[in-house]
Amino acid sequence: MNAQRVGMRALRQVVARQPNAFFAHNLPRLALANYQTRGAATTKLNQDDAQALLAAQRKQRPVAPHLTAYDYSQTWFGSSIWTRITGSVLTGGLYTFSLAYLAAPLMGWHLESASLAAAVAGLPMAVKGGAKFLVAWPFLYHAFNGTRHLVWDFAIGFQKGDVTKGAWVIWGGSLLSALGIAFLL
Repeated sequence: MNAQRVGMRALRQVVARQPNAFFAHNLPRLALANYQTRGAATTKLNQDDAQALLAAQRKQRPVAPHLTAYDYSQTWFGSSIWTRITGSVLTGGLYTFSLAYLAAPLMGWHLESASLAAAVAGLPMAVKGGAKFLVAWPFLYHAFNGTRHLVWDFAIGFQKGDVTKGAWVIWGGSLLSALGIAFLL
């Protein structure tokens, strides 16, 4: 607000006068002519008083609750915690394989596509299906629930019944889709 007033005053004074050769030098001087500063009231505190004030301010800050603060029936099978778990599993697996792939030439491991395909081809069908399920389910659950969270960003589906029903649909859909990918494809 003060900057607006100062700027408008300076412009009015410039317009009232005829422009001269010193226009560039006069504008800052005119802008600061009636500029008033307000001093903030401060008090000097000693170390103990400063720590006490800081502790009092920290007590009034909101604190994000830990998962143990919630009812386990709402959080353990709730979609939010499993989205975090599946995201962590997928990220951890990606980083582990990436580091192993980088270290493979130094360690004498064979993690090339051909050697991995040959190793998997020798496994029984049930083991291959189980491994595909263990990769597919976290990915599908994370994708389905991520889509649900995007729908929530549009403020759709926040009624209690819709939240519970949606959670069961995501569990069932992700399990069935993962089984289909693991054993049908």
